[in-house]
Amino acid sequence: MEEKPLWRPSADAVKKANMTRYMEYLRTLGVTLPSYDDLWKWSVEHREEFWETLWDFTDVIASRRWDEVLQNGEDMLGSRWFTGARLNFAENLLRYRDDRVALLFKGEGQPLRSITYRELHDGVARLARSLREFGIKKGDRIAGFVPNMIEPVIAMLAAASIGAIWSSCSPDFGIKGVLDRFGQIEPRILFTADGYYYNGRTHDSLERIGGILRELPSIEKVVVIPYASAVPDLAGTSFPETVLWADFLSSEKDLSVKFEQLPFDHPLYIMYSSGTTGVPKCIVHGAGGTLLQHLKELILHADLVRDDRIFYFTTCGWMMWNWLVSSLVVGSTVLLYDGSPFYPGPEALWTLAEETGMTVFGTSAKYISALDKSGLRPGKGFDLTSLRAVLSTGSPLSVENFQFVYEHIKEDICLSSISGGTDIISCFALGNPIGAVWVGELQTRGLGMDVDVFDGQGRPVRNVQGELVCKSSFPSQPIYFWNDPDGKKYRGAYFDIYTNIWCHGDFVELTDHHGMIIYGRSDATLNPGGVRIGTAEIYRQVESLDEVTDSLAVGQSWDDDVRVILFVKLSGGTEFTEELVTGIKRLIRSNCTPRHVPALILPIADIPYTISGKKVELAVRKMIENRPVLNRDALKNPEALELYRNIPELLE
Repeated sequence: MEEKPLWRPSADAVKKANMTRYMEYLRTLGVTLPSYDDLWKWSVEHREEFWETLWDFTDVIASRRWDEVLQNGEDMLGSRWFTGARLNFAENLLRYRDDRVALLFKGEGQPLRSITYRELHDGVARLARSLREFGIKKGDRIAGFVPNMIEPVIAMLAAASIGAIWSSCSPDFGIKGVLDRFGQIEPRILFTADGYYYNGRTHDSLERIGGILRELPSIEKVVVIPYASAVPDLAGTSFPETVLWADFLSSEKDLSVKFEQLPFDHPLYIMYSSGTTGVPKCIVHGAGGTLLQHLKELILHADLVRDDRIFYFTTCGWMMWNWLVSSLVVGSTVLLYDGSPFYPGPEALWTLAEETGMTVFGTSAKYISALDKSGLRPGKGFDLTSLRAVLSTGSPLSVENFQFVYEHIKEDICLSSISGGTDIISCFALGNPIGAVWVGELQTRGLGMDVDVFDGQGRPVRNVQGELVCKSSFPSQPIYFWNDPDGKKYRGAYFDIYTNIWCHGDFVELTDHHGMIIYGRSDATLNPGGVRIGTAEIYRQVESLDEVTDSLAVGQSWDDDVRVILFVKLSGGTEFTEELVTGIKRLIRSNCTPRHVPALILPIADIPYTISGKKVELAVRKMIENRPVLNRDALKNPEALELYRNIPELLE
């Protein structure tokens, strides 16, 4: 590991940071902490005090304070936070009602649209009135099959103001994928757009909606947002209770939102596991836990302020959409984009950054890697003066990707590789605006998150790869899984490995800098000769080659052991030769260990990904071992799986 960090914040930046303000606030309460590491240690050793002070520091709006910060705190599954409190999630996000821009939306090939905080409040008030008149009440489910545009934000906030539960997925899901999700939670109203744009093509959504509705009898009303056409043909849904957005919206003016005052753990969102190994689990998140966790991450870890313009490349089917929208609580301008990040070319998102004065650019590791291979160097061709932070998540960010950001995007920037998940609708590891960025490392563990790394015997380890665990409860744990009355699915998902300790399923390392390196999912780690190897270590090497655009490694059961198989997707014009295979093996051997070297390297035309952009090693392993893959609708490109069936070299 390099001795010198890639970046350190200036003394002025540290002085102005929200993290510093919070530490100064604690000092007024008699808690003096000289460094971030001291702050983190205090936040996990004094959890109740930390979350209580965070509530006050971030000005949570509530009609009633709590009776008790934490009940049954020693039991991770049985603990309850801020009992007795009453609040509303939407009221906190709609605290600003002025003429600053709240949302800026850019659809692929479309002009920018914007809406102010005043207009946002008005839109939520009108839609909430319509939902109430329709009969929507606390606990009802409202679903969105929607592009990442302004109207879904309004719909979510309107639902939350009533106490209804919002759940959404992106319109590129197949019919079965939508039914696997919404079919379990039985929503009453479905919001959709008539279509969407991707990679220069227009895709119709209404025909697919017709297929969905035939299998989703709980739906009583479909509300269509015009997007692909100015006047959509509603007959395409074949559903009589279909109306346009404008016709459903109340025509009354000067309405105020009635914010239902609800318990801290009232259900807000239903999220879904990836569903690549079976029907997705429906993960229910509470309003208070989501709000408090996002306040912490956005204000302290992302250093968000009112003047920021924050962007994350996401769809409405990924938890980063929920995280991004929570930025409204700060009064920042939230930038929404829907479409391909590479259409009409790799400059698409950087043109948006320049046009909007973007200050925070959020994306995935896969995007940064693809951007590097595209040859575009954003720092040269675009005015990125306002940009102060780049956030990355979704998969491990390689050392080369770290270096690319500082060499070809901007030198003075906080690169925050972050990691958490849908399971906690937030992060275990995050950025730190008052700390250094070390190559290959996520900067820090999140405040209040008692994160550690365990070996196979459940012992804490440092500078050694192991399981990411959280040893104490935190407010944004799921409140429950849908249709899991005895909690069996919930316990099985996180608490089967270690007693009363959350095991997240990531294969990681905790460093001397108190940062974290992520090597991939635990269930996708390779075990040749009984030695655990993270797939990210192999990807980092092979994907640094110009000849390789993507790769995927799996373990195949072989001769009472496991052998490593590496599939490589080659760049245009590259031939698969013995020389290339030898070069790949030499590169992996010299930069990793002999055990990392694949037993077999094979060319492949495509690599399967989930819709949220994660490689699906487990599904590929099932294919090559001739086992069924149950849920292909969770994949962005399910047809790619067939490429892995009956490959002769794997059967020899």
